[in-house]
Amino acid sequence: MNQEEYAVMRQFSVSARLQVLPILLLLSALLMAGLASADGLPAVESGRIERLEFAPAGLAARKVDVWLPAGYPKDAPYATLYMHDGQMLFDAGTTWNGQAWEVERTAGPLIASGALRPFIVVGIWNAGEHRYRDYLPQRVFEAMPEDARARWRAAEREPGQPLFAGPPAADAYVRFLVGELREAIESRYAVSRASQDRFLMGSSMGGLISLYALLERPRHFGGAAALSTHWPGSFDPKDDSFAQVMRAYLRERLPILDRQRIWMDHGTETLDALYPPLQREVDLVFQASPLPPTQWQSREYPGTNHSEQAWAARLADPLRFLLAPDKKLGGP
Repeated sequence: MNQEEYAVMRQFSVSARLQVLPILLLLSALLMAGLASADGLPAVESGRIERLEFAPAGLAARKVDVWLPAGYPKDAPYATLYMHDGQMLFDAGTTWNGQAWEVERTAGPLIASGALRPFIVVGIWNAGEHRYRDYLPQRVFEAMPEDARARWRAAEREPGQPLFAGPPAADAYVRFLVGELREAIESRYAVSRASQDRFLMGSSMGGLISLYALLERPRHFGGAAALSTHWPGSFDPKDDSFAQVMRAYLRERLPILDRQRIWMDHGTETLDALYPPLQREVDLVFQASPLPPTQWQSREYPGTNHSEQAWAARLADPLRFLLAPDKKLGGP
């Protein structure tokens, strides 16, 4: 969630927001979500944070915060959870909106109790104005009709600030994930190098890039979780060009998966009010795919909105789906 979305959500009731949805989405496309207010390390309730910095080819430079659970490295080798919008994951005192996923508050006790396999979190910061071009699935965008792509290229998130702060870069972002970043993490930390011990998670646009990375590089990951997936792709709810092509992309790519697991969810309030009908269409694609029902989940959380607080409240569910001990190596 970004500053503009927060301001709009305070002004309108749910019914009024739905009446002014184009304005809401224009202001709340989540393009600049998660700009932290300080560069200091986030404070965590358990475990510790280490910070790395990268300047990936074709991408803006960014920080990466790595959470190591209490007791690390005694339970090596650890699984790895790669999470997007990394500046919003741990410490609400360092985020622009005073909210955070507070990942360690959920993950720490579940790991300690044995409910989850031991894992570390790699929180990849978004690059501000570059977030949209980094997270929008590139092959899907490039397969959209030319008139739709032209509209999107000409769009502005606000006057004088283009929607795309450069050419689409999701493919470069995925290459960074599976290349430079993965190698740095696996050489520095006591983690498994097995592909089925690597997972992806994100929300909104971060959900889209999590699914895209899994489907583009299935041999590198064991699963992905997409919370409040931003299926519209853009700020215009009347423009379904991305959603249609995304479903076609899913039809093409889902059959190549082996034992990878996919979690999708959404709420019903604020920006999440857009998602139920779109998720139902996606669910039909999954139901028609070769994936058995045990390998994917689609959940609705009635009454919940599009915020870090909402994602924090249900974080245990996708974590259990991906990382429960009986799910090791992608098993049923």
